[in-house]
Amino acid sequence: TQKMAELLGLGDKCREGALGAPSLAGSCLADNRLNLDVYPDGCCRFLQLFEGRRGEVVQVEFLRLSSNDCLLGTTLSILPHLKHLKSLVLKGGHARDEFGLCQHGSLTSLPPDIGNLRCLTHLDLSFNSLSTLPSCILHLPSLRVLLVSHNSLVALPEDFGSLSKLTFFSAMKNQLKDLPQSIGELAVLQDLDLSENALEFLPEEVGNLHNCTELDLSGNCLSSIPDSLANLKSLRRLHLHSNLLVTVPASLASLPNLSRLDLQNNCLRAVPPEIQTSPFVRLRGNPLGETEPSPQADESRAGGLRRLFLASGEDSFTVTSEGCKVVLACGIHFYFPPGAASDPLRIYFRTLAPDPQWVKLKHHDVLLSRALELQPHGVKFQQEVQIWMPYASPQTLHQREVVVRTFSGQSWSDLRTRLEQKRKSKKHVAHCSVLHFSWFLVVSRLVQNECKVPTEGTLLFSSVDPNIKVTFPPGVTEETRSVKLQVLPVSTEEIEEITADAGCRVSPLLCLSQDSLVDFLRPVRIQLPLPPGVTGLNLDQSRLHLLHGDLEGQNWDDITSQVVLEFTHLYAVFEVTHFSWYWLWYTTKTYIGGIAKKVYERLRMYQVNFIALQRKKDPEQVLLQCVPKHKVDPVLKKLQDRYRGPEPSDMVEMFEGEQFFAAFERGISIDMDRPDCVDGRLSFIFYSHLKNMKEIYVTSPVDRKGQAVKGQVSFYRGAVPESIPEDASRRRKGPDSLWLATLPIKLPRLKPRWRENPGPLNGFSFPPLNLGNAETGYLTQANLLSIARRVGADWQTIGLNLGLTYQQIERIGYNNREDLDKQILDMLFSWAQQNSEDPDCVSKLITAMKESGRQDIADEVETIIELGRQKYRESIRRVGLEQECSTEDSAIAMM
Repeated sequence: TQKMAELLGLGDKCREGALGAPSLAGSCLADNRLNLDVYPDGCCRFLQLFEGRRGEVVQVEFLRLSSNDCLLGTTLSILPHLKHLKSLVLKGGHARDEFGLCQHGSLTSLPPDIGNLRCLTHLDLSFNSLSTLPSCILHLPSLRVLLVSHNSLVALPEDFGSLSKLTFFSAMKNQLKDLPQSIGELAVLQDLDLSENALEFLPEEVGNLHNCTELDLSGNCLSSIPDSLANLKSLRRLHLHSNLLVTVPASLASLPNLSRLDLQNNCLRAVPPEIQTSPFVRLRGNPLGETEPSPQADESRAGGLRRLFLASGEDSFTVTSEGCKVVLACGIHFYFPPGAASDPLRIYFRTLAPDPQWVKLKHHDVLLSRALELQPHGVKFQQEVQIWMPYASPQTLHQREVVVRTFSGQSWSDLRTRLEQKRKSKKHVAHCSVLHFSWFLVVSRLVQNECKVPTEGTLLFSSVDPNIKVTFPPGVTEETRSVKLQVLPVSTEEIEEITADAGCRVSPLLCLSQDSLVDFLRPVRIQLPLPPGVTGLNLDQSRLHLLHGDLEGQNWDDITSQVVLEFTHLYAVFEVTHFSWYWLWYTTKTYIGGIAKKVYERLRMYQVNFIALQRKKDPEQVLLQCVPKHKVDPVLKKLQDRYRGPEPSDMVEMFEGEQFFAAFERGISIDMDRPDCVDGRLSFIFYSHLKNMKEIYVTSPVDRKGQAVKGQVSFYRGAVPESIPEDASRRRKGPDSLWLATLPIKLPRLKPRWRENPGPLNGFSFPPLNLGNAETGYLTQANLLSIARRVGADWQTIGLNLGLTYQQIERIGYNNREDLDKQILDMLFSWAQQNSEDPDCVSKLITAMKESGRQDIADEVETIIELGRQKYRESIRRVGLEQECSTEDSAIAMM
């Protein structure tokens, strides 16, 4: 049809050539499912399949699409044709912004005809841009699972209770302020997640959810909860942490199946004794036992403020007009004084690895912390909010100062900062006060002295070297302007090492700047100390040079002949009308500008070594680190018990904020799909006082059954910071100049593993499996294979919920890189082998699927098990029929 031709034309524009590869799209269609959210052109592939294999597509029961796809809008109109659809996933979050934050999908509504999908039981619309719930959802008669988390919903429809078969509903991280009374009509609802919304009260009808086993209301603005919650006799877990509760009904303690009641981080000053003595209750972060503060109390109220202690998995909290103290798991503290926020405000936070694309460091700045982002950006507080940020102690940085730097949305600026040290932990923290929220980080900079210069003039001294002073005469300016002074001391040893000239001496480097583009009306008088060892008595003026550098340090000009230099016994004095870098040199050299440029560049560089170590118990786990030269020995001493490897590399020099890469070579490789992997190389950013370390798993395409693999890891320069001198960048062009160092890596010969038993299966070998028991039903090897075909990109989340460790998950990914099917199979059968003797392992598999948002797979497993039970019940009625039949029948059910 013409409409379909238009859709296909759009697909061609979206991804050129995608529709011209039928085999590529056809491979996505397997049995009755389409997992297309793992492809950036998933909608394009769907359009092609619908046009070329419509008869098969309309039989699809399970469909996953990314709502970040540019062709989603045109694809939606086709979905009502899929009458057999049981599970539909239209999630966002597959794309990320420049700060690594998941981007919401473009979905704002659904076609009305979606309501005609009478078989649909599972609908996931998470991470989208929905402001209202599409009305067609209420017409889905079979819907059992609905996920609309991470949207912008402000309310649910009044007739929401018409979804009479709903068993699972998640609307976390929306903007819901209240709930419809009809929510109590969801008679079979078992799991309800309304966390991180703006709910201020709950309707009494919530108490009618008699089948509800888990209710999550954390992260809202609830000051009380209805007594009717005591009617939820099936409730096992009730999450109420991070609200504004001042009271809770004692009847909650009598709920017969309750195993967890989380009341942390509320405003509870007293709780009923039945609740306080219950072992399953969590009460940390409440002002228990404290008296209500009087209305007249102001500053004295700070000691009695509500305290919030947030766990590592939490990313938000609520601030009210009463104020609060907040402690994050990473050690960051906040103090919101009473009245800072007039209305309840939800604060979101995260810490980010610094990226030089947006973390702009000035010359000689040193980064001391990760970046802290606080949202909503730009929010204005009525009173200053105090922030304490831990930072790496700059023990080797002298005559400098530590400040908190913040981003206004257009530029970075430094805040007035007070430094403190924790008594017990001895950790260093930077303390500042703000009226806005955005990005914050801690840096060490050259000490900055500043003053306001009025019309009548003034005097400015350096606190680093009081011998440096700047005199502003009367009439120097018509309007008051701000002036800043910074000094970089340079030792004689540094100069001699860099210049190889034992007789060369220099003064401290002086940087002057102002907030006006207009030169001064009268000359400004500057006093600099003479270089070490030089006095007015032994001064040879032919060897003394005054250099002027631009603000970027790119060009240094000898201006000795352009100014009048006056000398005292210890100082040189001269006059200028504009500001920049000034530097006194005492040398026999004649052309000083080029030498000064080289020295200035070297003063900004750090001498570092690279280390590559392998874990003793698991040599495929490799630790890579770039370490400043003076820290190499202490770092290796800490790691020597757990790691082994070659000696550190030779010393190289790097700039603060410079990018470099690690490439595994000669038969060793890494997972190319890592977010920090660029063209097959692992990306690093060097910050001298942060840990430039990554621990990764490596693998090898070489057969290691017969021999070890002797490979290597090489380090290469990447993009240099924008402010690096032109000459330095130019010298680094070309493949040879990018190489920094190479260190050997050896993967030992592999020992035989259980997977290597005979019986190949899709490139793997597994022992026979019978998970579960005859009475409840078995899952066999064939069953797991069929389940594996449905898992898709969620395999890592499912693996973690099954109880596999993060290291196991990462190892599986690396060992089977670029092959999603093998990753899934390895994960499932690794878990199956570990749990083959556990009679409850099948129920754990079902629970893990539900916790991973894969209700569709959980339903299928339950169907398999139910078939097994039926066959078992039939078998025991027959004389002489062995129980093993249920195993075969269970396998047949999935074939």
